Amino acid sequence: MTRDSLDARYFDDVFAGDDDPWDLAASPYEAAKFAATTAALADLRYARALEIGCAHGVLTRQLAPLCDDLLSIDISQRAIDLARARCADLPQVRFARADFPRHPPVADRLDLAVLSEVAYYWSDADLARAAAWLHDHLAPGGRVLAVHYVRETDYPQTGDSAVEKLAAAFRPTIEREQRTADYRLDLWRRP
Repeated sequence: MTRDSLDARYFDDVFAGDDDPWDLAASPYEAAKFAATTAALADLRYARALEIGCAHGVLTRQLAPLCDDLLSIDISQRAIDLARARCADLPQVRFARADFPRHPPVADRLDLAVLSEVAYYWSDADLARAAAWLHDHLAPGGRVLAVHYVRETDYPQTGDSAVEKLAAAFRPTIEREQRTADYRLDLWRRP
């Protein structure tokens, strides 16, 4: 595995070859994971939420009904353009290109941050940056939902190591931990 975070060039190249490089819109794995993601959050409504790594907006559409204001970001401009088109009918959703966590968006206190399949792209230093930013920008009691693939990858981190390092730096209250053969879902609350 590499140790540096994957950069915008990597993701621009991925989206240059395929508008749905991870088969998010059609994969049964993704559909089941997205259903578990929204189910884990459905007990509350979120005034201000941030989705980090929105890709082309499949999960964004499913998160939107739970949120009054949802800012969805991605490092790839092509991904943002596709997500914006997919969610054009959702007035509570905004999009921005951001190289999180190195160059995070301007954000008010958040009630929710969703990290779905993104933290394993980050170096140890960027995981620490992400944890600090989340701590500073989540309202007390605000939630973080981290959902990550747990099988072998060639990314800077495994799903397990990324989530464990993020949790160690963030030091959340754990609300829920769920694991399947393919992914883990961790729901945390900021103390």
